[in-house]
Amino acid sequence: MTHDRTNPDDAETLGSAVVDACRGAGFAAAGVASVEPTRWARELRAWLDAGKHGTMAWLERNSEVRGDPGQLLDGARSAVMVADLYHARADGDDPPLAPGEGRVARYARGRDYHDTIKKRLHALCDDLRAQHPGAEFKAFTDTAPVLERELAARAGIGWTGKHTLTIHPRIGSYLLLGGFVTTLELEAPSEQEMVTDHCGTCTRCIDACPTDAITPYSVDARKCISYLTIEHRAPIDEGYHAAMGGWVFGCDICQEVCPHNSAREPEQLSEGGRTRHPAYEPTRDPVDRFDLLEVLGWDAEDRSRELSKSAMKRATLAMWKRNAIIAAGNALAGHELAALRARISAIAADDSEDEIVRDAARAVLAGLGASGG
Repeated sequence: MTHDRTNPDDAETLGSAVVDACRGAGFAAAGVASVEPTRWARELRAWLDAGKHGTMAWLERNSEVRGDPGQLLDGARSAVMVADLYHARADGDDPPLAPGEGRVARYARGRDYHDTIKKRLHALCDDLRAQHPGAEFKAFTDTAPVLERELAARAGIGWTGKHTLTIHPRIGSYLLLGGFVTTLELEAPSEQEMVTDHCGTCTRCIDACPTDAITPYSVDARKCISYLTIEHRAPIDEGYHAAMGGWVFGCDICQEVCPHNSAREPEQLSEGGRTRHPAYEPTRDPVDRFDLLEVLGWDAEDRSRELSKSAMKRATLAMWKRNAIIAAGNALAGHELAALRARISAIAADDSEDEIVRDAARAVLAGLGASGG
């Protein structure tokens, strides 16, 4: 039989058991959330109306459902949110890039989080379905129209920072979110509390963003390096080229400068098992960078081989080459890398290359010529 929604003590007991099961599945944090509509509907509408979602048209198409998690599942009564830690604060900073190398964001250095989170969520839902015949569940991680960060805040996982990412008060913001909605009536464990906003007067993320994409609690995706390198499938505005530095997939700058991601002693990080999940151990060596000249020589088979286990396959081959050319142009502005420059010149004249790749090559060469590089 399904859970009796008239017994609040039972609902809390069940909620506690579900959260414990989530922790047992390796999630760094978990909590129970309500499924009432968002309190930020007006702000979401204004953000969309301003076009700040860029070319991510699906955000516009599903905006009404996105603002009401109860619409994900008929009869939904509760939501459970989970978070994976993909970079531990004790892991430290990345070493500097060598000339001719491009950087990738930390979340993409291990296995694809969509697969590893969904697999465990589906297993949890299957177990609960067996325990509560007739109950229904719908799992999600970054693919369903739901405001995951708002639900994570309701579930006590953390607060939404000024850079719009969820920040856990102990383990920081290097988190990947997922969850499920259910027809079960769940109450949050008695120890679960919403985390108050600890950003205070800090503006480090805003000040550090090289493209000025961040305003307090809002990001203009059209300016964000992560969006430009991962989601944007057209030429990148030349006005952003220099600011992109060496990033070829994603960007971590707003998280790197956040004081809530500063290093702590390992024993402070591991309390409650809150360590990096094994799925996010590096899948390649070196973990944090690619040789730009190699990327510019990739074909479809090379890209598939290099990225098959990673979320980095989100970007097409043409996007990877476009991003690598822009990073190479920034490297060439300060270093003489003859082979890299010759490769870009060849791409600019190669009709077999995708137009966005040739466009980037021509723009970079023009910029280097103008600057005397």
